[in-house]
Amino acid sequence: MMAVHGVRGQAVADAMERRLGEQVVDRSVTGARFLYALPISGAAGLNITKQYRKGNWNWVVLNGGGNDLLWGCGCGPCRGKINRLISEDGRRGVIPGFVSKMRQSGANVVFVGYLRTPGVTSPIEHCVDEGQEMDRRVARLAALDRGVHFVSLQDLVPEGDRSFHAVDLIHPSTKGSDAIGARIAETIMK
Repeated sequence: MMAVHGVRGQAVADAMERRLGEQVVDRSVTGARFLYALPISGAAGLNITKQYRKGNWNWVVLNGGGNDLLWGCGCGPCRGKINRLISEDGRRGVIPGFVSKMRQSGANVVFVGYLRTPGVTSPIEHCVDEGQEMDRRVARLAALDRGVHFVSLQDLVPEGDRSFHAVDLIHPSTKGSDAIGARIAETIMK
C-alpha cells in the first residue's frame, strides 16, 4: 500500500512530504510481509522488518499485515496468522516486537491501518473481517504507548467509490495514496 505510485512521485510518502514540508525517506516495497522467511528477497525489503534502517528518526511510519493475510492464508481461516502478527491484547507478536524496536530508538511510530474496499466486488472483499481484527489489535498496541499512533483508514473510502483504489481494487489510486498521506501528516502535526 505504501509503495504504490512511488515511481511516479505519488506514493503515500510523497503526499506526506508535500504536506509536512520535510524530507520523507521511503523504504517500502510492494508485496512485503511481516512473516517472510526467504533471506535474500527478505533482506531486499520483502520482509517489512528488514526495510527499517537505524537512524536518528523522529517518526517511523509503517503498515503491514494485509499481504500476510492475503498470501499467507488466503484471507480464510487466518486466526493463527493474525495471532503470530499481533496478539489480541496488542502486546505480543511480530508487529509489537518490531514497533518496540523502533520505539527504543526514540522515534514515534505511526502504524497505518487496513485499506478498506469500496464495498464492491474486489479480490480482497472476503478479507474485511480479518482487516478489522488487525486494526483492533494494532489500536490496542497504540493505546499502550503514547509514542505509538494508529491511523485508521476505516472511513477513508466512501461506499461504492472506486476512485480511492487502483484498478485492482486492492491498492490505493493516486487519490487514495494522497488521502492516506494526508491522514498520516495530520497525525504527525498534532
